[in-house]
Amino acid sequence: MQTEATATLESIVFDRKHPYSAAVLDNHVLTGSGSEKETRHIALSLGDSGITYLPGDSAGILPSNPSVAVEEVLRRLSFRGDEPVKDFYGELTDLRAALTSWLMIGKLSGTTLRAWAAHSQHPDLALLLQPGSKDKLDAYLWGREFLDLLEHAPAKVEDPQQLFKLLPRLAPRLYSISSSQALRPDTVDLTVRVVRYESYGRTRLGVCSGQLGERTPVGCTMPVFIHSNKLFRLPDSPDAPVIMVGPGTGVAPFRAYLQHKQAGRGRWPMWLFFGDQRYAQDFLYRDEFEAWLADGTLNRLDTAFSRDQAFKVYVQDRIREQSAELWRWLDQGAYFYVCGDSQRMAPDVEKALLDAVATHSGCGPEYAQEFLADMKKQKRYLRDVY
Repeated sequence: MQTEATATLESIVFDRKHPYSAAVLDNHVLTGSGSEKETRHIALSLGDSGITYLPGDSAGILPSNPSVAVEEVLRRLSFRGDEPVKDFYGELTDLRAALTSWLMIGKLSGTTLRAWAAHSQHPDLALLLQPGSKDKLDAYLWGREFLDLLEHAPAKVEDPQQLFKLLPRLAPRLYSISSSQALRPDTVDLTVRVVRYESYGRTRLGVCSGQLGERTPVGCTMPVFIHSNKLFRLPDSPDAPVIMVGPGTGVAPFRAYLQHKQAGRGRWPMWLFFGDQRYAQDFLYRDEFEAWLADGTLNRLDTAFSRDQAFKVYVQDRIREQSAELWRWLDQGAYFYVCGDSQRMAPDVEKALLDAVATHSGCGPEYAQEFLADMKKQKRYLRDVY
């Protein structure tokens, strides 16, 4: 029997403005001891929220800034923290809450630097903004936060509301969902690499990944909403072959695809290309993928661990090695999915794909370009890159 409380909850639309407070069910490190990366598996409870999603969708997480950084900003600007301000929706809050949940004080942006240069009139900042100084500006911004800017170019802010014009909004972070509701109806899983690095004598953390890595224990809650991605769906045909290329955390949506198939939602023949640095430390969800390979849920698995041999091997190299079989799948109507790095991996994978078509179709590079363009029109070549 549906209670009045349940009916009321299910009538709520959870979105960026009204996220759902999801309890953290699991938060553990996937990478092994000695890995150069810290990749975590996060499981969030959807409870009786009524939230639904499909494989290929992303979860939006609204992060918060660490309290230590918030208090230091308040100190440097000579504010108490209880000063009243209005948030981006015009609702009343206090400055401490605004710096925690609304304003970007982590990674320093060019927008913030320009606004602060105009406000502070600091000559060093003016030099960075001169025409022809883009390289110097980019070098200055890298690895700095708002606190670094306050140290270098201090200036007084009279009205705390002015910070909403000086600082950008703290935006949600989108993470590919690595689970299927067909198998885990009340849970959403995420696969998150924690961004850590050193700059200017300080350890830096990604705003959201750092929070998930250090300040999100089991039992706490995180504000979450679903971001639909209709351009990264499994084929409508339950028998269409599926080729998945997902190195590192790019494997997340493909874990969701495989769970969907495991739950009986399709018969898609599936081939996964996965890569990372080292087999022993960085093979994310290895036991699951090997089990799926053994029971036939996953039909083929090709891995590339770049640091396990003297020469580096990447997923695009495995694609080239298997190019004849890859062409056979493509010629039979396979869908080709790529998730992960947009700067190097995705272009290299596309080139390997084009070379495979050009060589094994016997029709050359011009035909390969036409074939790929046709795949895009048919929505058989799908990318979720960042």
